[in-house]
Amino acid sequence: MLLPDILLARAPSLSGPSSSSNFPATSPVLLSLLSFIHSSVAVRHVCEDDLAEKRRSNEVLRGAIETYQEVASLPDVPADLVKLSLKRRSDRQQFLEELSYMGGNLSNEVLRGAIETYQEVASLPDVPADLVKLSLKRRSDRQQFLGHMRGSLLTLQRLVQLFPNDTSLKNDLGVGYLLIGDNDSAKKVYEEVLNVTPDDGFAKVHYGFILKAQNRIAESIPYLKEGIESGDPGTDDGRFYFHLGDAMQRVGNKEAYKWYELGHKRGHFASVWQRSLYNVNGLKAQPWWTPKETGYTELVKSLERNWKLIRDEGLAVMDRAKGLFLPEDENLREKGDWSQFTLWQQGRKNENACKGAPKTCTLLEKFPETTGCRRGQIKYSIMHPGTHVWPHTGPTNCRLRMHLGLVIPREGCKIRCANET
Repeated sequence: MLLPDILLARAPSLSGPSSSSNFPATSPVLLSLLSFIHSSVAVRHVCEDDLAEKRRSNEVLRGAIETYQEVASLPDVPADLVKLSLKRRSDRQQFLEELSYMGGNLSNEVLRGAIETYQEVASLPDVPADLVKLSLKRRSDRQQFLGHMRGSLLTLQRLVQLFPNDTSLKNDLGVGYLLIGDNDSAKKVYEEVLNVTPDDGFAKVHYGFILKAQNRIAESIPYLKEGIESGDPGTDDGRFYFHLGDAMQRVGNKEAYKWYELGHKRGHFASVWQRSLYNVNGLKAQPWWTPKETGYTELVKSLERNWKLIRDEGLAVMDRAKGLFLPEDENLREKGDWSQFTLWQQGRKNENACKGAPKTCTLLEKFPETTGCRRGQIKYSIMHPGTHVWPHTGPTNCRLRMHLGLVIPREGCKIRCANET
């Protein structure tokens, strides 16, 4: 059995162009080992904003916040002064956050203080409605920034209760549900919005996104398309171009690449082929890489030398306990049977899995550049006869994908990256 040339390709859409795989219906099983490898990148973020005119100490700002609160809480204070004090308190809190952020020390303490401040402002008696809305919206944003998604959702629910006719708040509530993975509740919210304002582009793109996640591919297309075309705030987002193009590809609509091209022109994609959404500027991108080009020649040579050992352990696991190979779960398969046995996931070793392939795992542990890759996987992959994988891309350009063929039919198997097969 011959091992084909080892080639390293930028992970589809990560740093890589889109790819698809095709497997002949008459061929035996394809078994391969896939891994993701870091690109060597140093990233620096430099802030050179001149803050000289705005430099105030955190102590002064916090003192101002407390003072405005005390003024607004005094008895018999004129309504105009209460409103002014509360507005200034809210503004000073926001300025404190911005100053901390620009100075590189936006701490959880500052954010928690902001969340409490905005809650207190919104809870005081006789607070103007516009200030309540502003304070609660800021509170929800800060909760999301801290990762308090359920707390943010409660704040958004309160906003919708207080301002039931504001569809923009309902749109935000829908996003809140999506952030906690409650697509069904988000879908109901966007259906309510579209019943009242059927041309709401923000609601359309999110509703289309949910339909596509439910594998209602054809139904999702008009919502995604019309939502992007509306030009409404929040609709010019790479995710929506990505999913619209992908949906069109899956139904055979040739306009898919028109939307990929538009997404590229608007700065969402590095190219029509490289549609990853989380990228580092300046990284080289090409469909196929030789071992020398990757800089990981020792890793490649080691895998080539030991490919039979890797193959035999994979076949033994497959024969001994088929339950260890799990179906591909990213909805990338058009037809056929594709299953995977994962050894490392996002830089974390699967100890139980490695008990089934101990020699392979020992071999791989010599190369931390692959086992430590937090944006990838190392896994055995099996495709049965007749399997076809949709063209797809990954999420970032910060990794390279390597396929090591282990059991491959002599004819019929194909893999395409960008427009090269």
